[in-house]
Amino acid sequence: MKGPMSSKAIIHLDMDAFYAAVEVLDNPSLKGKPVIVGGPHKRGVVSSASYEAREFGVHSAQPMATAIRLCPKGIFLPVRMSRYREVSDRVFEIFCRFTPVVEPLSIDEAFLDVTGSAALFGPPEEIAKMIKRAVCEEIGITVSAGVAPSKFVAKIASDLQKPDGLTIVAEEGLKVFLEPLPIEKLWGVGKVTQKALALLGVQTIGDLSRFPVKVLENNFGKLGTHLHLLSQGIDDREVEVSHEVKSIGHEETFVHDIIDIAAVKKELLSLATRVSRRLRSEGITGRTVTLKVKYSDFVQVTRSDTFPETTVDGWEIFQRCCGLLDKTEVSKKPVRLLGISVSHLSTQGEEKQMSLFQSGVSRTRRRKLNIALDKISEKYGKEGILPGTLFKK
Repeated sequence: MKGPMSSKAIIHLDMDAFYAAVEVLDNPSLKGKPVIVGGPHKRGVVSSASYEAREFGVHSAQPMATAIRLCPKGIFLPVRMSRYREVSDRVFEIFCRFTPVVEPLSIDEAFLDVTGSAALFGPPEEIAKMIKRAVCEEIGITVSAGVAPSKFVAKIASDLQKPDGLTIVAEEGLKVFLEPLPIEKLWGVGKVTQKALALLGVQTIGDLSRFPVKVLENNFGKLGTHLHLLSQGIDDREVEVSHEVKSIGHEETFVHDIIDIAAVKKELLSLATRVSRRLRSEGITGRTVTLKVKYSDFVQVTRSDTFPETTVDGWEIFQRCCGLLDKTEVSKKPVRLLGISVSHLSTQGEEKQMSLFQSGVSRTRRRKLNIALDKISEKYGKEGILPGTLFKK
C-alpha cells in the first residue's frame, strides 16, 4: 500500500533467517540448501532455518530432533554467536547512516525512526530501499522492511513479504491494511487470549476493531483497552534509541543429563570463562551472579547472589556459582541445562574491576592475567588458552 506517510515514519528491519544467512555467506556452497542452525541434535532447539529448510516445516524454537525428522537431508550447523554478532554490528552501522534513532530489538532486527531523515535521504520508502540495497551489497544478506506510521504496524508489515520484502503502509490505509489480518498478529495476543477472543467471535483484527471496547475491558482488563487501540492502528510508542543491557550470560543444554557434581562444576567453569570473556570484551562489569538449572524433568530454577564489589573475573564468577549449588538439587536430580548470567551491570572501571577472589592474589595481578588471557584468545581463538580442567583429552 502506498501513499503519503504521517508526520511519523517508522521502519522495522528484520534480517532474513539471519543465522542461516550468515552460514551461507561464509560458505557459498550452502546457497539454496536447507540450512538449519541450532543446538545439540538430541537435546537442542532450532535457532534459525533457511527458507529452503522451512519448506519442510522446520522453524525456530523447534526441537532439533523434530527438525531432523522433518528434514533428514538438512545441513545442521552449530550456533556461532560471535560471528553473528560481528555481522550484526556491521548491519547496524548501515542502519545508523540513515538515522541516529535506532532501537535494537535483537541481534537481527530493529526499529528506525526516519521522520527527520527525509530532507537528506528522501521519502521513508526510498530510505528503506537504500538500506536494503546497502545491506545486500556491502554485507551480502537480505533484510525485510516494513514502513508505517507506528512501530506496531511497521513490525507486522516487515513480516508479510519475506524474504527480502518491503511493505509500505500509509496512515490513511491503516484500517484497510489491518482489517483482514488474523488476530494473533496483534502484540499481546497469545494462545490463551486468542482462544478467549475466538469464543467472542473475534478472528481478525477487523473483528476486534468493531467489538465494543467496554466488553473487551470487562473480559481482559487493561489488555482489552490496549488491544482495541492496536486494532485501530493506534500505537504512540516512540522508538527508543538505547536499551540498557540487563545481563550477560551463557547457557548449555547437554546431550546427556549430568548428575555427577564434578562434571557439573566443570561445565560451570566453562560457562563462567565464556561469560567473563564477554564482559571484558564489552567493557562491562557486574555485581549479581545468577545460576540457572534445568533438571531432566524440565523443572527450572534460578539462584542469585549479589556482592558488594563488581567482577569480570571468570574464576570468581565460577566460585560464586559453586556456592549457589547448595541451594539447588544438583547431584540429586539429573541436570539437562546449566546457565550463568551476570547482572547489575556498569561500565568497567579501573578501580573496581574486581575484588580479591583468592588469598595471595592481588587485584592488579589478576587484572593483568585476564588482559594476557584475552590477548592470547584474540590471537589464537577461544580455545587457545583455557583452564586445565577444560582441555579435552
